[in-house]
Amino acid sequence: MSDILSDSGLPAVQRVVTGHNEDGRAIFKSEDITPTKMIASGDASFLTIWATETVPADNNDERDGRDLPTGLTLERGSVIRITDMLPGKQSPMHRTNSIDYGIVLKGEIELELEDGRKKTIREGGIIIQRGTNHLWRNTTDTVCRIAFILIEAPAYLHDGQPLDEAKPEHAAH
Repeated sequence: MSDILSDSGLPAVQRVVTGHNEDGRAIFKSEDITPTKMIASGDASFLTIWATETVPADNNDERDGRDLPTGLTLERGSVIRITDMLPGKQSPMHRTNSIDYGIVLKGEIELELEDGRKKTIREGGIIIQRGTNHLWRNTTDTVCRIAFILIEAPAYLHDGQPLDEAKPEHAAH
C-alpha cells in the first residue's frame, strides 16, 4: 500500500471515495493514503476518514466528509475514524450521545465501564458502544488500531431522565 507511517508507527490508511459523474454514473472521486496524527493527550493517534452532518446522510452533498468538523467524539451526524491506541495508554472515562461501532483491526484493547468491569476485545472483535460511560486501555506492548463508526443518537433515558454526556477534551474516539 504505502511506506508512509502514522504517528503510531502503523501504516497510513488508504481511503477511496466514490461518487457520480454528470451522467449519474459511478466514478472514483478521490483516493489518498494518509497517516493517523497524534492527539494532544498523547495516548492515541486519529484519522477521520469521513463524516456527515446528518443522519440519514445526504449523498448529494459533494463536500469531502473528512473536512467536516467532528470534535474528538461526535458533534452530530456520523463519523468514521481510525484510532491507534498506543501501548500502555488509556483514554479518559467518557460518554457520548451516539451509538459507536468499534472494529479492532490490529492488536487488542481493554474496555472498562464506569463500575470497573472490563473486557478485552481482540483483533477482529467488534464493540457496540451504546451511550455508556467507558474508557479504552491498551494493556499490551503493541499499538491497537480500531475503526470507529459513530452515529448520533438521543441520550439514554434512565428513569425518564437523559444521562449527561461526559465528553472530556481528549477522548479516544
